[in-house]
Amino acid sequence: MKRVIHWLRRDFRITDNTALTAAVAAAGGDGEVIPVYIQSDWKGTHDWTGAARQEFLCGSLASLGKNLEAIGGRLIIRRGDAVAELERLAAETGAGAIFANRDADPYGRATEARLANLCQTKGVELSLHKDICIHERDEVLTGQGTVFRVFTPYSKVWFGLPKPVPSPAIRRMKTSEEIPSLPPPQLANWGLISGPSIPEAGERAARERLKRFLDAAIGHYGDQRDIPYLAGTSQMSQDLRFGLISPRQIYTAAKMREAELAPGGRKSVMKFLTEIVWREFYMQLLWHYPELLEQEFNATWRGMEWPGLEGHPDAFERWCEGRTGFPIVDAAMRQLATTGWMHNRARMIVAMFLTKDLHLDWRLGEAFFMRSLVDGEIASNNGGWQWSAGTGADAAPYFRIQNPWSQTKRYDPEGIYIRRWIPELQNVPSAVLLDPPADGRPIAPGYPAPMLDHAVERDRTLDLFARHKTRTPNLNGAI
Repeated sequence: MKRVIHWLRRDFRITDNTALTAAVAAAGGDGEVIPVYIQSDWKGTHDWTGAARQEFLCGSLASLGKNLEAIGGRLIIRRGDAVAELERLAAETGAGAIFANRDADPYGRATEARLANLCQTKGVELSLHKDICIHERDEVLTGQGTVFRVFTPYSKVWFGLPKPVPSPAIRRMKTSEEIPSLPPPQLANWGLISGPSIPEAGERAARERLKRFLDAAIGHYGDQRDIPYLAGTSQMSQDLRFGLISPRQIYTAAKMREAELAPGGRKSVMKFLTEIVWREFYMQLLWHYPELLEQEFNATWRGMEWPGLEGHPDAFERWCEGRTGFPIVDAAMRQLATTGWMHNRARMIVAMFLTKDLHLDWRLGEAFFMRSLVDGEIASNNGGWQWSAGTGADAAPYFRIQNPWSQTKRYDPEGIYIRRWIPELQNVPSAVLLDPPADGRPIAPGYPAPMLDHAVERDRTLDLFARHKTRTPNLNGAI
């Protein structure tokens, strides 16, 4: 009997799972597929993983286990080093092949390289597949065959390429009852406790979120995506992060809905799909330039000074806790603490506030987001932070600095979002939330006064960047 392993990484679904579909086909009607998830054994603090994301992971695995059982399979759980555990599982079961979907981040790629060396040594076939992107690695290139560093021309080529059709759900597979497995992981396995109120996990929940978005919001996405108090976005980023749904499924469903809409609605669909392209743009950059996780993509800004806010050694802690005295910033940070998610417009506001008002290194915010977000995606998170800091690919110029008060007037003029997340401001008139208090005092009992003057810190940021630029040699502007 032929046995093959499917190594689950961030593809917790049985529909349009490229490697799992290939594994089932390779095993044949009488063969066995062994779906295995290998749990990390790290404990305690970690710069890149927090309770919200791990809890969603646990829920996703529990849901996947039930789905696999419904079609005759089993989810096998192991713990430890991925390569060592896959070697052990292949030896135990006599599996002749390992199937997996490729990763884009440096750690995942390094693990794949180690696994490839092992498989070659042991005579086990390794079959890696494209899955987390519609177009990956070297599929979207310039006419000279080089990597795009600017988004708009990248997106034009991306949209012009033929799109793969999603594969159907797997209806039947077999996994032996004799293969030992650990129980599904719980937060306690990592020494974590439940915190934010996170979305429901699982493939069915992801499909329902997509349906709700397509039915209600996608036709108005272009007008509502920046309004943080509206349900104007898909809120499916965690589903893509864990592979509860594929980008191919989302793209195909959105294009079908597009055909039913008036011209304005069709423009909104394209705006939404452009966000999928941004995700893949950042993943392609990370694939080709893994060093951007450690340094600025734009070489001009490497070694940039981030001196912090004068007189406020606690500035980062106050930003994390939502106690800056800037209501739109604090509301966003409290939304993150409560839900493990933050609206995209709010992410830009708080990121620029950290880097341009508090003068703190973007890497601090990047790591905090990864620890806090249920949808923490290394490539997109890094790309977003470097964009806001002015150091990344196709980033906002360093002199484009968002004013939190102006952002409030534009995107939350009635204070709906602010009051939702800051109970101290429930009874404060909307007009008071739109401008800094003239006397510098707190605008409500129990709520702090603004910890800085935005105009003053904006000028300081411009000076910091300008002085650094004069000291930096021409390094061609990018990695």
